[in-house]
Amino acid sequence: MAKAKSGTKGKASQGGTPATVALTREGVAFTLHAYAHDPDAASYGEEAAAALGVTADRVFKTLVADVDGALTVGVVPVAGKLDLKALAAAVGGKRAAMADPAAAERTTGYVLGGISPLGQKKRLATVVDASALSHGTVFVSAGKRGLEIEIAPADLLRMTAAKTADIGRTS
Repeated sequence: MAKAKSGTKGKASQGGTPATVALTREGVAFTLHAYAHDPDAASYGEEAAAALGVTADRVFKTLVADVDGALTVGVVPVAGKLDLKALAAAVGGKRAAMADPAAAERTTGYVLGGISPLGQKKRLATVVDASALSHGTVFVSAGKRGLEIEIAPADLLRMTAAKTADIGRTS
């Protein structure tokens, strides 16, 4: 199992990711957690939960979907799945499908498995699963595989201009 290392609280290291730079610029408290990423891991999110020693319901994955022709971000617990119909409804859309991976990478500025809801190249409409509100802090990608940000849900919502909705489904 990969060992997790906590980084500096509330500060991005020199040359941080766009996510950590955005949080630092706004003075948002966060803790950076690094772990040795295994490229053969079946699930990046479940790998992160195990490496960090936290339950999978506190680690959230960032997924990019196409809702009626507009790229939209859904942030859901790693142990579950994104309910595309619920995501579409949350943003007033009718149809949703997972976005083309190349379009997701190009638009967010991050690679798959490391897409952060924070500091994206182009700010997309974002919906965070309502379950995030039941935790004092949650974990989201910091913008690269093997690096997670621990942040208060209220700060995540504010920094992404997100709304909450029940968009996650258990596997």
